[in-house]
Amino acid sequence: QVQLVESGGGLAQAGASLRLSCAASGRTFSNYVMGWFRQAPGKDREFVGATRSLGDIYLVDYADSVTGRFAISRDNAKNMVFLQMNSLKPEDTAVYYCAAGMDYGRRATSQAYTYWGQGTQVTVSS
Repeated sequence: QVQLVESGGGLAQAGASLRLSCAASGRTFSNYVMGWFRQAPGKDREFVGATRSLGDIYLVDYADSVTGRFAISRDNAKNMVFLQMNSLKPEDTAVYYCAAGMDYGRRATSQAYTYWGQGTQVTVSS
C-alpha cells in the first residue's frame, strides 16, 4: 500500500513558477514509476510526466504540452517526487495529481498507476 500526498499548489501569474511536491509512504518507493497528471474543469485527466529509477539512472518523460517548461525529479531517500513548473500558462490551470505504478511502458495512461494522491489545485492567471 502506498499513500501519496501532494502539496505546493496555489495561484500564480502567467510566466511564474511553482513547485509541486508529492510525499509517498512505503518502503519500496524507488521501485515505483511516479507520474504526474492533471485535470482541468470539464476535461479528461491528462498525462504530464513520469519518472522511473533504474539504479542511479532516472528515466523521465513529459507530455508535449509541458516539455521544456516542467521538470520532474525524485528523491528516493526521502520518498518524494517533485514537479517544477516554469513559464506557467493559464492553460496549465488544473488539479494536479501524483500517482504510483509499476508499468513504465504505459506511463502516459491512468491505467498504469495503482495509487493516486488527492490532488492539488494550480491556478494560473493571465
